Amino acid sequence: MFGLERSIPVEYQPFAVLGAIAFLTFLLARLAGSSVPRLVSDNETQYRLRKAISSFAFFIVVLAAVIVFGRNITGVGVALGVAGAGIAFALQEVIASIAGWIAISLGGFYRPGDRVQLGGITGDVIDVGVLRTTIMETGGWVKGDLYNGRIVRVANSFVFKEPVYNYSGEFPFLWDEFTVPVRHGSDHKLAREILVNACEETVATLSSDAKADWEKLRNRYRLEDANLMPMVTMTINDNWIEFTLRYVVEYKQRRVTRDRVSARILESVQASDGRVELASATLEIVHPDA
Repeated sequence: MFGLERSIPVEYQPFAVLGAIAFLTFLLARLAGSSVPRLVSDNETQYRLRKAISSFAFFIVVLAAVIVFGRNITGVGVALGVAGAGIAFALQEVIASIAGWIAISLGGFYRPGDRVQLGGITGDVIDVGVLRTTIMETGGWVKGDLYNGRIVRVANSFVFKEPVYNYSGEFPFLWDEFTVPVRHGSDHKLAREILVNACEETVATLSSDAKADWEKLRNRYRLEDANLMPMVTMTINDNWIEFTLRYVVEYKQRRVTRDRVSARILESVQASDGRVELASATLEIVHPDA
């Protein structure tokens, strides 16, 4: 092939042939991958096509290796058997990561686009490789589940070591809640009405959308029929009346939704003509008598 038999010793010819095939295969795969954005505009489809091209190229190289070394397959098997124990010990983390990749691919732990917490890192999965999962991190010094700009690569072996939290898998909604302190002496019935209306006007549509996904989840798992509509509860302490708002929100819209609900509450409180007043902690310093 291409004069390799005359220029390369016989014992090295299979390696030269395999190297040439691998070089040409990965070169063509790289060219094909770079042309995908010109053919497809959708980002997710581009990602899947590039992954398919890479996987196909890897398969071609493995197939070529089997064919090239087919005659010496017995000798190769004996050599691998002798070195197997040492290789397994030295590459145990790599082997665990490959096993994790298989589990992720077949077990549905997560997929690109999901928001997860893996290995103590929270963010959106932007790539799932054979050894590592690449995550665009959220949080840290940035509040509200927003990107902080760091790209983190986590070994796939972590799926066997720690829990995998998926924020957007089969149920792409979260329950969020926050408290609103109201001064004693305020009209607590009107205050509750203001909070309920603020939730319903902002997130009632999301609650309706979440019902269909929750029903699918109930059909698959043993779950109760949870309340997906906005809920307001009240407790009393010695400082103020504390209302807690609880509602369903899309997993990427928690901060934006809380902002909208808070703005609606403030508008209604200001329009209540003093019947409802928000409370705040105060500190009184008393000077002892001389």
